[in-house]
Amino acid sequence: MPLPCRPTRRSWTALALLAAATTAAAQGPSPTQPHLVPSDDGAYVIDTLAKIAWPRCVEGMHWTGKTCTGTAQLFTHAQAQALATARWKAEGVAWRLPRVNELRRLVDKSTQPPALNPRLFPRAPAEWHWTATANVNTSTVNPYAYGNVARGGAGESRLSVQQGWAVDMGSGEARSDMGRGSPLPVRLVRPAP
Repeated sequence: MPLPCRPTRRSWTALALLAAATTAAAQGPSPTQPHLVPSDDGAYVIDTLAKIAWPRCVEGMHWTGKTCTGTAQLFTHAQAQALATARWKAEGVAWRLPRVNELRRLVDKSTQPPALNPRLFPRAPAEWHWTATANVNTSTVNPYAYGNVARGGAGESRLSVQQGWAVDMGSGEARSDMGRGSPLPVRLVRPAP
């Protein structure tokens, strides 16, 4: 009859180290996005390359310490800009709408389909989000070309002030022709602490 196995101090130490490594792996950076790591308090995801901090939840949702609860609020572009300005004034932290390239970096394109990492951004809506990137038309204009005349003759589209840039958080696709009156989710960004 075999003798009962009694755990030694060494085996307990090994088990504790294994548990700590497993927890760190679950909380730590993604192997495909090592530049994104949770903050010490877990409320933000820090982009170590861009030195910016993202809330774990979109506006309208709240971080519980494990997940995001609530419902994502939808904002027009003007409302999203006003929200960022109001938060900056209230908290004294430089909150702002992200630029297209910053928001696109959150989408893990190594997964199929591309998506936000659910460990870093739980319950995140996989839809279009507002950005602060402005439409810029730097092309030269031939006022005699029919296409330019149809656009208004000045080389700029009259709709450009009514359209803004948005990023699809389900694919990472960006587009510049989103109507600014469209209600979309917002994920503000701030400098990393």
